Amino acid sequence: MEPQPTADRPTPAQAIETVFRLQAPRVIAGVTRIVRDVGIAEELAQDALVAALEQWPRDGVPDNPGAWLTATARRRAVDLVRRREVYARKLAEIGRDLETTAPPEEIADPDGIDDDLLRLVFTACHPVLPPQARTALTLRLLGGLTTAEIARAFLVPEPTVAQRIVRAKRTLAAKNVAFEVPYGPDREARLGSVLDVVYLIFNEGYAATAGDDWLRPGLCEDALRLARVLSGLMPGEPEVHGLTALLEFQASRTPARTAPDGTPVLLKDQDRSRWNRMLIVRGTHALERAGATAAGPPGPYALQAAIAACHARAYTYEETDWRAIATLYGLLAARAPSPVVELNRAVAVSMAEGPQRGLELVDALAAGPALRDYHLLPSVRGDLLSRLGRAAEAREEFLRAAELTRNERERALLLRRADQASG
Repeated sequence: MEPQPTADRPTPAQAIETVFRLQAPRVIAGVTRIVRDVGIAEELAQDALVAALEQWPRDGVPDNPGAWLTATARRRAVDLVRRREVYARKLAEIGRDLETTAPPEEIADPDGIDDDLLRLVFTACHPVLPPQARTALTLRLLGGLTTAEIARAFLVPEPTVAQRIVRAKRTLAAKNVAFEVPYGPDREARLGSVLDVVYLIFNEGYAATAGDDWLRPGLCEDALRLARVLSGLMPGEPEVHGLTALLEFQASRTPARTAPDGTPVLLKDQDRSRWNRMLIVRGTHALERAGATAAGPPGPYALQAAIAACHARAYTYEETDWRAIATLYGLLAARAPSPVVELNRAVAVSMAEGPQRGLELVDALAAGPALRDYHLLPSVRGDLLSRLGRAAEAREEFLRAAELTRNERERALLLRRADQASG
């Protein structure tokens, strides 16, 4: 029988679940630094996780699960490369004494990134990979997201994402891409993809696409930490500060986004006294730095941060400056057009000009194929119909949204809204 959890020590099953979500990316990053191949590193991490499933329930959870997994993956490296001929070249590179020999010290650089997770991000965002493959691979390795979760984030079929990830790993291995920090122009060339990856990882933690939990705080914390490190590394890059500001503002709402039982709480119903004012201050400072370093118009992340700042400045939902938000979304749509941005703009317009005007914009989006399977489209449409007093139609939209979402908490919320619309 599995031991019962205590307040200060989880059961092995709970610890292993935490490791799968939080520690695996760190293990992959640490092992990649040794074997210099992300594909091999991911397999070694998986082998270590299997060992944990076998040993922790029997022997107990180690005091430092992440270190245990890294050490286990390291010990298995030699056995793995010896078993497979395809890894023979890697065996020669890492040496036969991998188990006892530490990796060589790298030359210190004051402008370097002393963080294996960031090294992994920049390696996976190498220019030899297409932009979409860079993002998908890094989300898989760093964020620990499944293929289905990445597909949901990209609004593309799962097989497409799976192919991108497999091809990306093969390309990195074939091109012998080093696990290193880029410098100068190379770093600038990869920055856009890196920022996109950090943003998508945060989004998956902020509103999980699937599973029983609405929030995955570990992903949010990793993304926010990476954004802060990037801000320190690249103080002259306005979009780095813009992204950091955006994540600070978004993270500030986390304490109010769920009820004690984990049920999602809509923005208009949140207790804003629970918003983290320290993170809002940090976000404000980062947004100011984005403006101070920008040589031209604000970039997409700075614009999104400005939108988030409008929400953060409003102490009540009714005080929100929706006209300013609608204007900012218009600028964002011109700078980085996408159907999701247009959907968000429609919500802001509905608050500034009325639900009928918002519904017109949403219906135009619904006529196209891009958001056909995106659950937030019928969710927004249901809200607008409800505000217009068209209860029966609103109920059908909420039910459709519930069918499309893969997050159980969100499904329950949408079904409840459908019942409220019909009641």
